[in-house]
Amino acid sequence: MTDPLKAFLQANALSTTAFPPESRYHGLETAQWSRPDGESVSYVRRRFIPPPEQHALLHEVHVVQGDRPDTLAARQLGDAEQYWRVCDANGVLRPTDLTETLGRRIRITLPAGVPGGKHV
Repeated sequence: MTDPLKAFLQANALSTTAFPPESRYHGLETAQWSRPDGESVSYVRRRFIPPPEQHALLHEVHVVQGDRPDTLAARQLGDAEQYWRVCDANGVLRPTDLTETLGRRIRITLPAGVPGGKHV
């Protein structure tokens, strides 16, 4: 008789992710590519940025002199490495675009798909 727990684990039902939950790459699949010389190269599959309207608004702030995407994220989210969440919530692909205009209104939101806040 087969041990059901062992069979479950062997079926790879409990897969691990290559990236921690706070990473923008968390949950993305990795893939392999074979170079012409036969060497295998791992890469992360494409990440699609969710539309800003999928982010529940917490509040808004305005860009002030000296703001950078990382300092803004540190001040608003408590973690400078979460600047990508602020970029996603504001539809910005290049992080520097987020803070290059003084006075720009920046949306601070929950992560995409998390209900709460107010949708604007």
